[in-house]
Amino acid sequence: MSAIDPDTVFAEWRLADDGVWERDAARVIVVDAARRVLLVGVDVDDSARARWFTPGGGVEPRESERTAASRELFEESGLDVPPDDLAGPVAVRDAEFTYFGRPCRQHEALFHVRLDGGTALRTDGWTEVERASVADIAWWDVDELSTTETTIYPPALASLVTALLEHGWDGATRTVD
Repeated sequence: MSAIDPDTVFAEWRLADDGVWERDAARVIVVDAARRVLLVGVDVDDSARARWFTPGGGVEPRESERTAASRELFEESGLDVPPDDLAGPVAVRDAEFTYFGRPCRQHEALFHVRLDGGTALRTDGWTEVERASVADIAWWDVDELSTTETTIYPPALASLVTALLEHGWDGATRTVD
């Protein structure tokens, strides 16, 4: 991973009154026909502790969460899913974490899509920040999510995915950790 100027990293964030960097974000829970979930791995703040999470990122000014989710999914994976094909938001969460050494708070809307077609991944759309922070992108078996000791965000992802696969989305937006 390459070094990057923190001002570049936090250009789309805002500094809250409590000194925490904040932004609104949209993420996508992508599940393929083989019951695998797409996750992005980051180890920017601690190379000994990788964290895996759903693809997504910051909502740009005048952009809807749904449009941001679709755009971010394409940037990070090469998967082109139109915004109207995303269900949700199926869940929302507030996440606090350290990113590039700074305390951050992210207000996330999580959408869902089930892919039955091609799931080949591309990373040529990664931004400079993603190239500096993303260690990997990979498909994870849904059963592996509930048994791994690796840190997965959101922590409720395994149960959320299981419910979506078994019952579909019921139209309710859940608040998760």
